[in-house]
Amino acid sequence: MNNLDLRDRDLVSIQQARDLAAGAAAAQKKFGVFSQKQVDVVVEACAKAAAEMAEPLARRAVEETGFGNVADKTTKNRLASVEVAHAIRGLRTVGVLREDPERRLVEVASPIGVVAAVIPSTNPTSTAIYKTLISLKARNAIVLSPHPAAIRAICETAAILARAALSAGAPEGLISCMQHSTLAGTRELMGHRDVGVILATGGTGLVRAAYSSGKPAYGVGPGNVPAFIERTADVRKAIGDIFAGKTFDYGTLCSSEQSIVVEESLREAALEECRRQGGYFLSAEEAKKIGALVFQEGTHTPNTQVVGRPATQVAHLAGLSVPPATRVLIARLESQQVGRAFPLSAEKLSPILAFYTVPDLAAGIELCKRLLEFGGLGHTCAIHSQNDEAIRQFGQAVPAFRVCVNTSAVHGSIGYSTNLFPAMTLGCGAPGGNITSDNIGPLHLLNVKRIAWESRPVEHRTVPAEQRLAGSVATAGVPQAASAAGTGPSLLPPAPVSPSAASAAEVAGPAELDRARIAKVVEHALGERGIARGQGIVPAAPNTDPPSLASRPPISTPAEIASEIAGRIFRSDLGAKPAAPPQTSLPVKPAAEPVAPKPSQPPAIQVSPFVSENDVRRAITRGEKIFIGPKTILTPSARDLGFEHDVFVETKGTQA
Repeated sequence: MNNLDLRDRDLVSIQQARDLAAGAAAAQKKFGVFSQKQVDVVVEACAKAAAEMAEPLARRAVEETGFGNVADKTTKNRLASVEVAHAIRGLRTVGVLREDPERRLVEVASPIGVVAAVIPSTNPTSTAIYKTLISLKARNAIVLSPHPAAIRAICETAAILARAALSAGAPEGLISCMQHSTLAGTRELMGHRDVGVILATGGTGLVRAAYSSGKPAYGVGPGNVPAFIERTADVRKAIGDIFAGKTFDYGTLCSSEQSIVVEESLREAALEECRRQGGYFLSAEEAKKIGALVFQEGTHTPNTQVVGRPATQVAHLAGLSVPPATRVLIARLESQQVGRAFPLSAEKLSPILAFYTVPDLAAGIELCKRLLEFGGLGHTCAIHSQNDEAIRQFGQAVPAFRVCVNTSAVHGSIGYSTNLFPAMTLGCGAPGGNITSDNIGPLHLLNVKRIAWESRPVEHRTVPAEQRLAGSVATAGVPQAASAAGTGPSLLPPAPVSPSAASAAEVAGPAELDRARIAKVVEHALGERGIARGQGIVPAAPNTDPPSLASRPPISTPAEIASEIAGRIFRSDLGAKPAAPPQTSLPVKPAAEPVAPKPSQPPAIQVSPFVSENDVRRAITRGEKIFIGPKTILTPSARDLGFEHDVFVETKGTQA
């Protein structure tokens, strides 16, 4: 009968998951066309409603789960509503996010669709509020899958948020919650075709199930947070911060401190301060009893009778008698006592701490590494110090992605006492088996569309055969900008051509060049440029620039024209002087009116006032130089590319 009942509950849960996911997808299509102003109105309405109900929802969570306390859960609810709303206010999540004129890129926000949000029992209402706000901000719908032990509190939270959203104009079904939650139903939701992404907060098994669902997922890893007290620390404040974090909601947050690691020189001061602030040091026998109680027998699964309970209650469950004012139970361990054989060196979701002593900073870093590797890779750690160099050395060395300095690890990691994004989902990166190391926010729940304009020309292969032949003839003996295999235009300037090689191409005999075919090709090319048949083209003297073209007699035979075109293309490489800026068209003069030669004038230098990456790439492709002066403005990408390919010619002043 029980198995039948279980199957029935699973079937109901699975069907509800399907229905809610489909309804959320329909609602999201309507919500997806909302403007930024409309989205923000909905988000603000939900945040306000949650903030007003922060204390009643906290009370409902404590009554239902037995975890934590009302005051601290109220604080977490306000963090998830007031602080999260403040952090995302003004954040652009609709339409154009960014424009980059220099790179010619436009980035546009695109919602993911439906978010499947798995909610834990340790932080049920605050996590539900937080995940809903960041999902709506990115124009997504959300379906909550509550932990069975907190289903009433989570569903009530979802109902408050849904009513507020509807009153602000949101479509019905945008926020929903599974009222029949089983593992089978949660798996169905996570794998549903209408779900775009999963926000998974819970045990390791559930997070792994999210990752194996076939959907993108943001999960979190376990935390085993060490707090290191360096020799320059303010010991009283350090212990106060650690106790504040460890006792906050009775240790239910995964970023709460699990171990104190103190340098030997401060050992006695730290021990005394712990006692003064309500710490009770366990004897070896008492520590053994507490260790046996914290986890279920033969496993490393937390005992739910201990999770989120005050220190005095935990001690009572272990059969210990401690002072009524006890805030934290502390077990002294040796530095080598880390691992499965020492349960109190692991994550303890209750006000219990391990206490270690190390000789110096290097030993402290090494011990903190081992503690994180045992059960908190990528999560969080803390350091208390007045030595900036020690702080930086510690922060760079430890394998945690949130290093909280001179503050409670709990309050620092969730953005309450630091400027980190306020979040209840803390990514642990690749070391912790997560896709990101960030505090998850709205920008993780949208895709970015990029509109990109051409910035570098693409080689076109559909050119007439005559033009391809003309290119091969005009550049005979010269490396091409693009290979015949079609690897695209090279970013390197053409190789220099010696005058003798150019002359050889100009006077090549019939065996090397078919003059009739050249004439036909040149005629076709000039015709495209508006130069009628019979007009001549003015040649340039060797090692001179276009301004002196008018001083040369016209030429019109096919061999001369072909040779002149090739010379103009590669002349910048023949002489010692850089090429002048290219002309828009070739100067022409009637063959019947020759002009008497005039004395050659030195070429004018045009100093560029502004140079972009596109200017540099164009110069590279054409084999040109760019003149720059002291006042020339170079974009960073133009500067790097130009100097790499020796495109720039620096002048001492500006010349017209």
